[in-house]
Amino acid sequence: MPVPVPQQRSAPAAETSHGDLTLLVIEDDPAGTTITVPELSAAAGTRVRIRTARNLTEAARLLTDDVDCILLDLALPLTGGGSGPATPTAEAGTSGTGTGTGTGTGAGTADSGSPPEPVSERAGELAALTHVLGIAPLHAVLALTAQDDTELAAEAVRVGAQDYLFRGELDARVLSRAIRYAVERKRADIAQHQLTESRLRAQENARLERGLLPTPLLDGSGLSFAARYRPGRSRALLGGDFYDVVRTPDGTVHAMIGDVCGHGPDEAALGVELRIAWRALTLAGLCGDELLSTLQQVLEHERQSEEIFATLCTVDIAPDGRRAGLCLAGHPAPLLARHGLPARLLPYQDGGPALGLLPRARWPRRQVELGGAWSLMMYTDGLIEGRVGTGGSERLGQDGMVAMVNSRLEQGLAGEELLEAAVAEVRELNGGELTDDVAVLLLGRDPERIRRWGGSAPRSHPASSVAGRPLGVQRPPL
Repeated sequence: MPVPVPQQRSAPAAETSHGDLTLLVIEDDPAGTTITVPELSAAAGTRVRIRTARNLTEAARLLTDDVDCILLDLALPLTGGGSGPATPTAEAGTSGTGTGTGTGTGAGTADSGSPPEPVSERAGELAALTHVLGIAPLHAVLALTAQDDTELAAEAVRVGAQDYLFRGELDARVLSRAIRYAVERKRADIAQHQLTESRLRAQENARLERGLLPTPLLDGSGLSFAARYRPGRSRALLGGDFYDVVRTPDGTVHAMIGDVCGHGPDEAALGVELRIAWRALTLAGLCGDELLSTLQQVLEHERQSEEIFATLCTVDIAPDGRRAGLCLAGHPAPLLARHGLPARLLPYQDGGPALGLLPRARWPRRQVELGGAWSLMMYTDGLIEGRVGTGGSERLGQDGMVAMVNSRLEQGLAGEELLEAAVAEVRELNGGELTDDVAVLLLGRDPERIRRWGGSAPRSHPASSVAGRPLGVQRPPL
């Protein structure tokens, strides 16, 4: 009959024992351990409870969350009854901390690319230990063995025990010190294991999120490009905001920026889906109302609930760079700055609703004159909803953003420097980090520099970021 596996606690018992200790002794000779509770309590300086199990089946029943440490006689048979070392079984050659937090790596493990490590010749004598490590991966374990059998004792620690004791040297003071050492070592092992897992998970998430960030496709357009991206979620690289820029074979440059309501990982994933769908539809030749209607269908099929919606702003710039088509789906209008003139908001009266709000909505496309030399800034509402004023009672708003950008333009800032200064000032006015996602991109056209480049532009670089810092998509200035 298989030994039942007790429910394991999520934290080591030492964290919740409030100074008291519970020791589970597993040996088939009840008279083999002569240490009494008063002796052990006096040596430990605190109250100690001792439970005794004659076999592994009985030990499984006594192995509860309040047990701090297990003292296991290595001579205990794997099955109940009898005495002497355990008979080798299929379990005998396995390592068994369960969580991988023990001192050793186990007899059967090996580094990647290396031949398997041979099973220990004494694996049969450790069968009971590997069994206990398997059913009690979060408990500290002390191995008890014959006096001067250092080889078996060292093997027990290598397999996963926290320490070992010899029967002939067992007394209350040695045992109490060993219990405390084993408990603290197990706690450190678990903490280190959890920290390693957390770091690996964070690295994997960062690689995944970085791979989902957009790579602008602007080769041959003659336009400059810069972007800043700051997710509102702590330690995240992606938020619900998204953007993209591509140039189609006819020479038209298509730019998009959007915002999924909410700030969690589900919203970030939906933003990535919408961005990829937008790029695919754009490269397939869709634009304007037809493109937004199809994106709304994608949103409706992929969102977690009917309350989720997304705002969007799309701009398609003509091959000559002097005109653009503008579509707004519940999104703030872009900011246009012409050469020598202050920045102003593009018209937004003809915009349509956010995606996902109305089933048969329409999004008219408005023609906009850009001129010869210009800069076009597209942004999400995280840039304009930060607090300003005494006590942070007011929002920055679009008017405040326009005034802020114009003051920076008067200082001669452009491109990356302009975006960096704008985002930094918004944070400063807010009195700290912004709680909402922020995405802002800047497209620019300078005919004089285009002529110096021979009608083309440097190759655009893929997006990159550092967790907790603004994202910059950089390319050499035109």
